[in-house]
Amino acid sequence: MRSQNTLILRAITGLNEIGKALLGTVAEQVMLLENIGTSVLVSGNQLPELHALMVEAVSILNIDAPDLYLRQSPVPNAYTLAISGKKPFVVVHTSLVELLSRKELQAVLAHELGYLKCDHGLWLTYANILTLGAYSIPGLGGLIAQQLEEQLFRWLRAAELTCDRAALLVARDPRVVISVLMKLAGGCPSMADQLNVDAFLEQARSYEKASSSPVGWYIRNAQTRQLSHPLSVLRAREIDEWSKSPEYQSLLKRLKWVNSVQNV
Repeated sequence: MRSQNTLILRAITGLNEIGKALLGTVAEQVMLLENIGTSVLVSGNQLPELHALMVEAVSILNIDAPDLYLRQSPVPNAYTLAISGKKPFVVVHTSLVELLSRKELQAVLAHELGYLKCDHGLWLTYANILTLGAYSIPGLGGLIAQQLEEQLFRWLRAAELTCDRAALLVARDPRVVISVLMKLAGGCPSMADQLNVDAFLEQARSYEKASSSPVGWYIRNAQTRQLSHPLSVLRAREIDEWSKSPEYQSLLKRLKWVNSVQNV
């Protein structure tokens, strides 16, 4: 699904040109300086625990480590930005660190690394910039809205599900990934110990059942069409089902074999 939507995006006339215009030298410098100036760059001697979680995740997924920044924000979030020819970086908000356990936080890092593993980085950056204001560009706003909006959000939703799978490959426990989704839907640090993964999965099944009728299907599509992320309950259900699939077991065995060979 994700690869098909990526091919569709690449086929949209003018998207590469628009992206290059948006991601010129000035835009690169703005994004780079914004993070260096307002965040903390994580390293072996700066927030070493967070750095160790990233190092282990990139090792499991067998990719180069991006820069990692921790940014003060009350909104739990993490995002990845990549520019062609530049080192990508991941930004994690402090409120997300406060909300999640260490294993859950590593799953979030793995989710962000999934964009890079699947070569989503440049397309994700296009999407981030477009959704953060490209629609206001004189002469281009209407064209972008008309040609990109539906495909862009469809691609983003498919990419989220793909990267949830990367999170599971690192966490190796679907309950960890589902717990992240549950906390993002309605978690808070003071009540985190009262959240119930099994109850959230049952909620996901209830939503799926309620939206299976013709009217429910229509309402579900209306709810999700303009979202950049699938609903958390749908993501939880998807990762629970994929964790039981032969594909997941095969990938898990392959990852274990690759990492064991690299450690010899």
